[in-house]
Amino acid sequence: MDEVQKQLHILIDYWIAHNSEHIREFRDWAERVASSSAEVAQQLQAAATKMAAVSAELTKARLALSRSKGEH
Repeated sequence: MDEVQKQLHILIDYWIAHNSEHIREFRDWAERVASSSAEVAQQLQAAATKMAAVSAELTKARLALSRSKGEH
């Protein structure tokens, strides 16, 4: 794995972890606001779902990066 790939691997891991924090926050706030605004709660849940999908794509990228090590 060259230096750029190593840096990208570190960044992808960071982005996945960071997204997980946001997902938890979105869901927490959705629960908090649900009684006063179902629409806002629904949008926050949708955002959490989309963020999880982004993390899934990042995970695929990380796996592809790991498979490509040594390839140039």
